[in-house]
Amino acid sequence: MTKLTLTYDTTNNIKLDLYLPKTEAPPLFIYMHGGGLEGGDRTDPHELFERLIHDGIAVATLDYRMYPSAKFPEFIEDAAKAIDFILHNNTYRFSKIYAGGSSAGAYLAMMLLFDNRYLAKYNIDPLDFDGWVLDAGQPTTHFNVLRERGLDTRLVRIDDAAPLYHITHSFKPTHPDGKLPMILNIAASNDMPARLEQLKLLNAVLKQFGWQTDRLHFAYMNGYSHCEYDHSPIFAELIESIIK
Repeated sequence: MTKLTLTYDTTNNIKLDLYLPKTEAPPLFIYMHGGGLEGGDRTDPHELFERLIHDGIAVATLDYRMYPSAKFPEFIEDAAKAIDFILHNNTYRFSKIYAGGSSAGAYLAMMLLFDNRYLAKYNIDPLDFDGWVLDAGQPTTHFNVLRERGLDTRLVRIDDAAPLYHITHSFKPTHPDGKLPMILNIAASNDMPARLEQLKLLNAVLKQFGWQTDRLHFAYMNGYSHCEYDHSPIFAELIESIIK
């Protein structure tokens, strides 16, 4: 295994770690950490990275600007820039591309997937990816974006800062195999208030707009609290189940 620490944004000195297994042209999983857009870093959960790398999957895990210094949508723009850096600014070949994150990181992944303007800036189509992992993310406007606006963080808002807001057209595959990316949507039975219900809504809306049902997987983590399973082998097993 080779680990590289790279600066993808020299202006703000933001870094990512790229873990490369010995396998030639491995699949790549790009991971965005959680922490409410105000905490966490690219090293967590290290148990997930170790398992994926052991099983021949390359991992890129990135930092991004956070509150209180960042403002919407700077953290989404950072994630898009990191993905561009990973895909277009190195000499490594990957057989397949997957991306996702946990909690706030899954919110970033949802925004990149459903509001394609962020990745389109770099001529990247999120529907070209092989899969997306949306682990307990908030598909409505993130609670810390609400706080930035001076609003009650319990409010449910679906506006330009909400992934759900951008699901407006029937999905048409752009991937060469004629399929949409695999989506792994994960929620816990004892998740944050209203999070499980919101993620069920996201699944229903995706189906309504034509996401291929065999490419849409919902994992219900019975008996767990919010992202409690992220440090256990079951999380890696779930992710590996969609990486073919």
